[in-house]
Amino acid sequence: MKLNLAKELTALEQMTVGQLQQRYADVFGEPVRSRHKQYLIRRIAWRLQANAEGGLSERALRRAEELANLADVRVTAPRGEVEAVPAAATRVPVPNRPSDPRLPPFGAAITREYKGRTIYVTVLPDGFEYAGERYPSLTAVAKAVTGSHMNGFRFFKIEGKP
Repeated sequence: MKLNLAKELTALEQMTVGQLQQRYADVFGEPVRSRHKQYLIRRIAWRLQANAEGGLSERALRRAEELANLADVRVTAPRGEVEAVPAAATRVPVPNRPSDPRLPPFGAAITREYKGRTIYVTVLPDGFEYAGERYPSLTAVAKAVTGSHMNGFRFFKIEGKP
């Protein structure tokens, strides 16, 4: 039985998702949980074409099987003992400059006059220090100083973009 593929593909476009799911079950011989219309159309069209004109050649199927056997398809690490990595090898060196180019180097102070007092903030490798407390961001420091949310770069008048 020779199918008219063009007519069949046009008919697929006109079907509802429920009808496509039924057609998928007829063509593939198993139900489908997907409700994505384009996915269903593509899968059904592929199977109809493969049935009408033949799928992959035997040579292509054998080669695909060889490649699948050669591929290391491990998803998790192998069980068993894992060699211990020396602690010195796992340490990541701390760069001399913060990751944001707008910030001065570590150890530098950022100052700002605010309501008659001078605010001193020290740049640390893992954040900022203000009044003996550590903060993760300049925004957190600005909030501690002003009591309301404010962009830290804007509050400390640090210009430029990253």
